Formats: sequence, structure tokens, C-alpha cells
Amino acid sequence: MANLLLELFSEEIPARMQTRAGEDLKRLMAKGLEEAELTFDDVEAYTTPRRLILYVKGLPAAQPDVTEERRGPRADAPEKAIQGFLGSIGLTRDDVEERETKKGTFLYALIERKGQPTEAVLADMLPGLIRGFPWPKSMRWGDASVTTESLRWVRPLQSILCILDGAVVPFDVDGITVGDITFGHRFHAPDPFKVNSFDDYAEKLLEAKVILDPLKRMEQIVKEANALTLVSKVQIVRDDALVEENAGLTEWPNVLMGAFDPDFLDVPDEVLTATMRGNQKYFSLKDPQTGNLTNHFLCVANLEAEDGGKAIIAGNEKVLSARLADAKFFWEQDLKVPLAELANKLKSVTFHAKLGSVSQKVERVAKLAKWLADEYDIGQPGLNWQAAKLAKVDLASKMVTEFPSVQGVMGAYYADNQGYNSAVVKAIKEHYAPQGPDDNCPNDGVSIAVALADKMDTLAGFFAVGEKPTGSKDPYALRRAALGAIRLIVENGIRVSLTRKLIWQCLHLMDRGFIQDAQAPAHVVAKFEKITKKKWYPELNYLYFSRRGRDFGKIDGFPNVLDIQSEFGFSELGEANSLFSFLADRLKVQQREQGVRHDVIDAVFALGGQDDLVLLLSRVSALQAFLATDDGANLLAGYKRASNILRIEEKKDDRVFDDSVDENLLGDTQEHALFVALNSSNELVSKALVKEDFEAAMRALAQLRGPVDAFFDDVTVNADDPAIRENRLNLLNQIRAAVHKVADFSKIEG
Repeated sequence: MANLLLELFSEEIPARMQTRAGEDLKRLMAKGLEEAELTFDDVEAYTTPRRLILYVKGLPAAQPDVTEERRGPRADAPEKAIQGFLGSIGLTRDDVEERETKKGTFLYALIERKGQPTEAVLADMLPGLIRGFPWPKSMRWGDASVTTESLRWVRPLQSILCILDGAVVPFDVDGITVGDITFGHRFHAPDPFKVNSFDDYAEKLLEAKVILDPLKRMEQIVKEANALTLVSKVQIVRDDALVEENAGLTEWPNVLMGAFDPDFLDVPDEVLTATMRGNQKYFSLKDPQTGNLTNHFLCVANLEAEDGGKAIIAGNEKVLSARLADAKFFWEQDLKVPLAELANKLKSVTFHAKLGSVSQKVERVAKLAKWLADEYDIGQPGLNWQAAKLAKVDLASKMVTEFPSVQGVMGAYYADNQGYNSAVVKAIKEHYAPQGPDDNCPNDGVSIAVALADKMDTLAGFFAVGEKPTGSKDPYALRRAALGAIRLIVENGIRVSLTRKLIWQCLHLMDRGFIQDAQAPAHVVAKFEKITKKKWYPELNYLYFSRRGRDFGKIDGFPNVLDIQSEFGFSELGEANSLFSFLADRLKVQQREQGVRHDVIDAVFALGGQDDLVLLLSRVSALQAFLATDDGANLLAGYKRASNILRIEEKKDDRVFDDSVDENLLGDTQEHALFVALNSSNELVSKALVKEDFEAAMRALAQLRGPVDAFFDDVTVNADDPAIRENRLNLLNQIRAAVHKVADFSKIEG
């Protein structure tokens, strides 16, 4: 078996593109080999700032020989047709056989195709792979840049090394001829050298100050960083992504420690970290005793300096000092500006062309946060309002303009500096949280209200203007906002009705909801009377709903817009339902990742009206636990048996069976026992559901397991007597109805 080594050597590849490039190279090579019918044992990819490397193990010497049987025309077909067939396969009449079939005698040929040598296959395949490599951004260079037909690469491609078991695979790409030569570290070992295998390549690169494996470069960075911090008695602010980025910037990492003026520590830690990380790729260091930042940092050089790194450290300290001076200036200037003045500037900042300014969004969020306090006792109305009004003021600050990553955080610092309530300060800082599955979820009332209001306003707004996520595209991070809203609701046990309350309140606040009014416009009256065939009386209370110019009315007796939609046929009210479906899908994804069965969630959602997420998940948890028991599994089997019989009979008779059972037609055996058990269970389930005690509801359902099993063992449903048959089918329908009080068991697998 043969091994392949491919190196694509170029100018520096951006660190953020390297991991994806390695994955793409593996994927494209594996696909190409499979299409060429070449097997392999393993394929590995490595990246450094200047090279993409592929190592394929266990390739065969050649493609397998292929024998193919092909049927031609009938044996008595015109000579022209026969010669055409023979010419297409390169055989003579003597090389084919005549074979009898049911449709007559046909010519059959056995075609043998000898597999090509692996070297030839690779020489043919690799130029196309390189030319079509899917870089997110690429360029042309030099003389080749004058034509659009020339090679594009992320940075100028300088050489290609391709060796199959010590021999060069011969091909070229845009004048770059493949060879067995590569180069070491740009500064320490720039001269070319030959290699003859992957092991030889890796060993010589290491001698030439290039660590091939990015994971090993990361390990080297962490090892050296820990050694320096141990000596200096400081602690590194952990940042795995920054370790990976520095490994993508260096082929021979060398970690150095520098310092800056302690006066800069007056600037908030988040700003210092953002400055060091974002602009310079430095690691921040903190005091392990206090947790506060120190005036030291770590940088990663790409060489071993003869002076031990003194000049490099001095240069980095100078650059960082200038950056921190700017940050300190922004901080001091922003502290002089009252938050009300910053808030006024948000009127000129566009949130989205279809949704107005940031100031308009802030107004909606403040009203929604106050409503959450009034309606659900989340936080305090006044504090919620104040925190929401101030949450985004730092978007107009000099600091956030320079360092966008500290938005929210800076607003909290400014509010604290200007003496605002601590709950308001905390809510400002936390109003973007949680931003991911590992992010802490706010648990203070004011923080919850503002964070939830902000996310729900964003979701409702973008759904209202038709800017929904499609496929993998989510430019406004609505999936993240949805997951954040779900976590805020679920982890804090907020009993809010999403569709009937929260989403509609969001729509109302952007003039897409409904408001109280005393009289209906004439066109709404006309539409109401046309649809309902009833007279509209002006003294009836009326809720006004506006959506893209369409208006709808509401009369007493219909407590929410969903009832209007159902009763009067106003199908245009789809925004709330669409957004709730989106949130439900995100909830399913989140719960599946936590080990909750998707079919159990679907079974509860299928009940309809399940828009209280806390209640829904409580029901899901109890149902999943119940299904894991023998009683649950057997009851599910009995339910499915009953449902299958009912489905067949309902289809046959074109009808739906009801729950009316004539006790006088029941036998004295298992049939009557099931009837009694169903009545008892239904009563217990109903009481448990009223109390929201879903575990008790499951225990009540468990009582049906024995009677259902016994019924199917001893009773023939399709009795000869039509009345008894009908009665027994209605009894089966009672089984179906009983379990559907808890969940739609038809959605459950198994």
C-alpha cells in the first residue's frame, strides 16, 4: 500500500480560515478518491500559517480492474446497428456472444477495463481539486491576475509538493510544477530542502523550526504561558479561541511576557482585555487572589530571538501603550456625558431600515419590560423601565464605537458611575445574556425582564417584516435570540403564555398588535357582519388589529386573537403563530441536546395550546419518565393497537367513533373491567392536570396498563353483533381519548 503527501505552500493564510481549509481539503480528497474507486486507510490534514498539508495512508497501487457486462442489439438486427454497438465497446463480432432471452436473441459483451495506476489518477484529479478549492476569499496575483481563467488562492501559492511513496506525482497548476521540495521557517530556515515521505517531511520541518500539527503548537503555547505565569505568580485569563488563533499565526510559537503602565488599570477590565485581544492577540493576566487584571500581558512571537525576546517585548509594549492610551481617553470622555444625552443620540442610529431607529426599539423594549412586571411580576415596573431605556445608550459612546464587543458592559459602568440603582446597572450589563449555551442566564427580576423584552422585540420585529432565518442563513442571529429567550423563561420558571400574551404584546408595541377601542371602523364592521352573519352593535368592546393595512374586529366572548382567528376565519394573523413555531423548533433542538426525546416533545405540542414552556417541559419530563417504565411502554403498545383498529374501522366506515359506551352491552369480564378503569383513570387524570401534577397524571394512566392488556387478550373487538361491535369500538376510543389528555401518543415512536 502507498502513502500520499501533498503540501500547498503559500504566503500567510489567515488564521480564521485554516481549520476550515484543512477540513475542506480532507473532504474533497476523500470524495475524489471514492469517485475514482481508490480505497484508503486514513486521511489527515494539517495547517500552518504558510501551508496546507494532506497525508493519505494506505492507497492501492492502482484502481481495481472492472468487468462489465453490456447488452447490445438483437442478433438479427441490421448490420449498421450491430457495428455501431461493437465500435462503441471496441470489440469484434467474434468477441461477443449471442444469448437467448424471453424477448429474443441478443448480443452480449463482456468488457474488461483495467484500472489506472494511482499516480495517474492523482495527477489527473489534483489540479482540479486545487483550482476549485473553496476559499471564503481568494485572490489572483502577478501576471496571472490579468485573466479570470488563472488560479485563485487565498494568498499567492508558491509551490506544490506531492509525493506518492517517495516518487513525485507529475502535474502542474498555472505554471507551478509539482516537486519534492519545501521550505522551513521564514526566518530560521528559509532555504529549500527535499523530502521523500511524510515522516521525513515532519522531521525535517521540525528541524527547520516548523511545528506541523496545530494542536501541538497550541500545546506549546499553553505550556510556555503556564511556565511564565507560574514564575510571575499571575494567572492567565483563559481564552481557548485566542490560543487557537495564535497557533494559526505562528509556525514556531514563542511566548513572551510584557507589561504596561499601571495607570491604565483605571480603565474597566473588559476594555483592557478587548484591546489586548482584539487588536494585538495578547493574553490578559489577572491576580489569582483578587481576580483583577494586572498590568502584564503575554504575546506569542513566531521566532526565537537572539536577545531572549527583549526587543520584541519592547515593541509590543510600545504598541499596546498607544492602544491603551486611546481606550483610557475614550473612557474618560464618555464618563463626562450624561446617559440621557447618549440616549438622545440613539434617535439617529438605525436599528433596521424596516424597524426604525435604536431609540424606537428602546422605547418598545422599555414598555414591554414594564408590562412584564405589571402582568407577571417580573422585576419592578419603574426599574424595568429605567434599565431598558438605558440598556443601549453605550452604543452612542466613543468606547463602544471603538470596541463593539463591550456594548452593554460599558453602559453598566457608565450607569454605576452616575449613581443609578444597582439592579438597573446589573440589568444593563446582562441584557444581551444569555448569548450561548454556556453563557450565564440572568436570574434577577429586572435583568430577566429587560433581557427577555429585548430578545422578544427583536424576534417579533424581524418576523413581522419578513426577515426570518432561511436554511443556514441567519444574518440577525434570531436563532440565538430565540434560544436566549427560551433559557430566560425556562430557567427562571416564568409562566408566560407566549402566543396569547407575550408575542401579541410585542406585535402591539410595534403597531402590529391590538389596542382597546370603543368603536370599530366601518370596513371592520362590514367584514364582521359578512363573515358572522350577525349585527355589529357599537356598544360592544372592540380590539383593533392592524397588519399591513388589514383590520380586524373582536367582540366580547372571544378572549384572545387566536379565538377570533379560529371563529371568524381571519387567517392573516399568522405572525404570532409563525414566531411561536420558530421558538418551538428551537426548544426541540435545545431539549434534544439535553437528552429529551424529540417524539415526546412533539406528542405534547400536538395537544395544541401548549405555549407555556415551563408547563410544557414539566409535562414532557413526566411523560418521558413514564414511557421508560414497563407500564408506560405497555400502555403505549396497547394505545397503538387500539388506534390502529380505530383508524382502519373509521376509514372503512368513513366516520369517527365517539366516547359513548352503553354499559348494558358490556360483558362481565375484562370488557367491563376496562370501562371501570377508564372512568376511574379519567377522573384522576383530570384532577391531576388541574393541579399541574403531571407525575400523578402518569400514575393514573399507569392503572390502565393491566385492564388494557387483559381486554386485548380476552375480548374480540369485531363482534358479530353490530351493536356490541360499535360499543367496543367506542370503548377503544375512550382509551385513545384518555391518553390524549396527557399527550398525543400517536406521535410517540415505539
